[in-house]
Amino acid sequence: MSSDPWGRVDETGTVYVRTADGEREVGSWQAGSPDEALAYFERKYEGLVVEIGLLERRVKTTDLAPKDALTAIEHLRASVTEAHAVGDLAALATRLDALVGLVESRREERKVAKAKATDEAKVAKEELVAEAEGLAESEQWRTAGERLRALVDTWKALPRLDRKADDELWHRFSHARSVFSKRRKAHFASLDSQREEARRAKEKLVTEALALSNSTDWGPTAARYRELMTEWKAAGRAQREAEDDLWNRFRGAQDQFFQARTEVFNERDSQERENLALKEELAIEAEKILPVTDLKAARAAFRGINERWEAVGHVPRDARPRIEARMHAVERAIQDSEENEWRRTNPEARARAAGLTGQLQAAVDKLRTQAEAARAAGNASKADKLTRELEGRQALLDQALKGLEEFGG
Repeated sequence: MSSDPWGRVDETGTVYVRTADGEREVGSWQAGSPDEALAYFERKYEGLVVEIGLLERRVKTTDLAPKDALTAIEHLRASVTEAHAVGDLAALATRLDALVGLVESRREERKVAKAKATDEAKVAKEELVAEAEGLAESEQWRTAGERLRALVDTWKALPRLDRKADDELWHRFSHARSVFSKRRKAHFASLDSQREEARRAKEKLVTEALALSNSTDWGPTAARYRELMTEWKAAGRAQREAEDDLWNRFRGAQDQFFQARTEVFNERDSQERENLALKEELAIEAEKILPVTDLKAARAAFRGINERWEAVGHVPRDARPRIEARMHAVERAIQDSEENEWRRTNPEARARAAGLTGQLQAAVDKLRTQAEAARAAGNASKADKLTRELEGRQALLDQALKGLEEFGG
């Protein structure tokens, strides 16, 4: 018979393992010595040790699910309990019990971690919902749309909550996206309508602009083009392709008109500068008439100069007042000479002047006689009064005589 601390082989070749509950038969050995029999069953025990060690390592170093770990532990426990092996089976059972405790501890840790993750996920999803509901009323269509798509990706990456809580939050989140989508769709539908309306309005403006492009009615047409530009800006934008085409046509019509006008104006400005030079020469010639010494010759000379003046044409607007003032000065001087000549040679005016002079002369003579008589009579007060009246009448007479002299005597 052979034995070791954990088992023995009796004289019949039966192999026993020692346990806390006593010996248990694990097999028989007839092919060799008892030591060989014990060695065989000890190797089976070592196999169990290896299996338990591997499971311990998996539980400690991997994410083995607690349920799967416990199933594996119970399988090994059954193997240990019914093991046909020789060794410290109680120690293996103790290790399995300890491993159960570790799994349960890990399960509790996972439960706590899962609860924490769930709480965090709930907070995160509530924040996503709040942001989505805020974006639902945004009119930053592109930016808000991109952000909502990013929120969906973030939502998908978060763990699920319990069905009720997750469904409620998802409903709000989805509703916010739907509200934004409907508003954006309505906005762009309205925008399309507005752009189509703008396109039709601008087509009319282009048609009118093209019709005006060959006009030579420079002032009114330029004013109308300014009005068309104001109407163009007020019409809003058409679709991009249509807008570019319409603008090119509209701008082309304007450019054609204003280029033609510029060419005409440049030519006109050049001609007006030439006209100004000619009129300056005529003004110098007219100014040589002054002072007027021969009215008839002056009138004839000015008439000839003025006819050439009128034939010259327009001068630059900013020079017009200055050059015309020089001619008007000569014309006024001739007119003043004509008026003086007329007054000098007018018989009716001469007769009226002579009559007035005669009346004043008679009055002066009468007052002088009366003043002398009063002074001779010793009436000094009356004489002084008559003398003052005499002085006033004499002043009037002097003026009348001077005017009469202008009529040649």
